[in-house]
Amino acid sequence: MKTSPSIDLILNLTRPGRSVAMLGVGHGFFPCALGRSGAAPFHSEGDGTTPYGIWPLRCIFYRADRLPRPRSGLPVFPIRPDDGWCDAARDACYNQPVKLPFRASAEHLWREDHLYDLILVPGINDNPVITGRGSALFVHTARPGLLPTEGCIGLKRRDLVRLLPRLSPRSRLIISPGHERRK
Repeated sequence: MKTSPSIDLILNLTRPGRSVAMLGVGHGFFPCALGRSGAAPFHSEGDGTTPYGIWPLRCIFYRADRLPRPRSGLPVFPIRPDDGWCDAARDACYNQPVKLPFRASAEHLWREDHLYDLILVPGINDNPVITGRGSALFVHTARPGLLPTEGCIGLKRRDLVRLLPRLSPRSRLIISPGHERRK
């Protein structure tokens, strides 16, 4: 069986500190939202930055009651009403999926808004997990107008749906500072 080439998601920031950028995928580019504090070399829990780095892509979560199962070379899982993601830095389950209700603080993946209808999970701060270095940093559906996130990357739903079939377990999310364009 022929394997498809690995496709990376490349976020090369031409204006570090801004909360809107372009995500390159193959020969295409998609506008995306970043954290409210822009992108930075280091991320701390709650600081609103999107962290620089080269991150493997782990899996996809989706709301089966709102959209069909996405096609992708990555593992795909439906979100259930009791799914959460631990964001309590001192908890043993920090930056891991959990079932709600949970003993500590946890992000709810089943949301009334549409932000988490589709979630791509990069391996940010997961191997190893470092206390306070960030949790629940996803690529997910953007708010209308590409408003800033809490540190995630937000894409228009149609763009996220379009790029998922191109991803494989070898794909990576690359977030790096670029160079200011000079006029």
